[in-house]
Amino acid sequence: MKPRSRGRRRTGAHVPNTRHPRKARLEIIDAQGSAAIFESVLAILDRVGILVEDDEARALLIDGGCHEESGRIHYPPDLVRRSLESVPLRIQFHTQDGDPAFATDDSVPRFGTAVNCVQVLDPRTAKYRPCRLSDIRDHGRIQEALTYVDIAASLGYPGDVPAEQEALDSARALLDTTRKPVFFTGHDDQVVRAIWEEMGVRSGGMGNLADRPFGLDLIGPVSPLKLGDESCQRLIMAARLHLPVVCYPAIFPGMACPLTLAGAITQATAESLAGIVISQLAAPGAPVMSGASVMPMDMRRADMAIGAPEYTLAGLGAADVFQHLGIPCWVGSGCTDAHDIGLQALAEASANLHGTCTAGTALTHNLGVLSSGRTGSMEMLVACNELAAMASKFGAGIEVTGETIAADVIARAAADNSFLTDPHTLERYKTEMWIPRLFRREGIEDWQAAGAPDMRKQLREITLDLLESN
Repeated sequence: MKPRSRGRRRTGAHVPNTRHPRKARLEIIDAQGSAAIFESVLAILDRVGILVEDDEARALLIDGGCHEESGRIHYPPDLVRRSLESVPLRIQFHTQDGDPAFATDDSVPRFGTAVNCVQVLDPRTAKYRPCRLSDIRDHGRIQEALTYVDIAASLGYPGDVPAEQEALDSARALLDTTRKPVFFTGHDDQVVRAIWEEMGVRSGGMGNLADRPFGLDLIGPVSPLKLGDESCQRLIMAARLHLPVVCYPAIFPGMACPLTLAGAITQATAESLAGIVISQLAAPGAPVMSGASVMPMDMRRADMAIGAPEYTLAGLGAADVFQHLGIPCWVGSGCTDAHDIGLQALAEASANLHGTCTAGTALTHNLGVLSSGRTGSMEMLVACNELAAMASKFGAGIEVTGETIAADVIARAAADNSFLTDPHTLERYKTEMWIPRLFRREGIEDWQAAGAPDMRKQLREITLDLLESN
């Protein structure tokens, strides 16, 4: 198969920024490596097969040319290739108002946060506590305000509502507090259908929602090599409604897949493609995204390590494979294993955001996450908004044109060293250099005169200011 091609200025948090198209390109897995992984994926799906628990999905697959043996569904390579040909190359997301928000093939990086953190770091009390539904409303307001958050999510799992109601209540809380697109997940297809129907009501009908989607359902295969009943039903439902989903596993190297990153990506790709084939059999052309959430383990304590370089490497490597196959994808970044917002948190989030901004993946999610995914933090999300702006500028690379080479400027201004007042400088001084809105640049005397401001305190003040003003 060939690859297919509002707020107050002093916070600085949501003052419009110029987005820079990315040009620097980091390739983790080249075309030859992607092709080798894909061939291995085809062999796994054909020879090993997938445990598919849903009767309707199994019937679709068998009608499509699969066969069942010892309880597993075996996918012929030709079926996988045909299914990939019908996957749309791009998905256009909209705001709740129906305006275009972003597309998966945009030239600038796009960012989102996370779902289902079990606790929050409360910016008002600086305490860790279980997430509540009121936090989801706060999270929506913060995400509406932050310039570099393009798609919103709950950043928490509210424990103060019944478990069967939390996904729908969380979605409503977000939809009430931000107009941005929203991604979500649910416990079963009935809950997810209720969320889609809520969005349909807000857009004037399910047909309008399909034409201008502002939701994205997160669906996960189960490693190793299993598609659960509810995942299959959600894939089939979304495909027939022509609503977008992400189909990708959260996979633990050495525990539910090979320890090597290439092996983890290969298995994750097989699991994702198994679900994507179902969506395309249910409705060819159904919008679907993918990726791989490869969760490295620190084997000293068997803890997840999403701040580790391997987390970003695996996500970007999987993105290379899916781009080779022509499937829009996303990757996790802007997250940390640290529990508070200090040197480790900012170093890890900055490093992985710079990596993702030099790749070609459609979306980056997980901004604002602490404690290896267990803690959602609005303050960390505000910090990641700044880090995403910085990383986006880095990912834009260096534009080389006659205008930017500026030989005429050198000839004109060198004799009297008038570069500072040259028209070329005056036209570009606000845009050529990235200007931070959170990080400080001043002389040490000014910094000391301001009381040597503490970054952690500043983040809390900005976050609370945003909550009060939105």
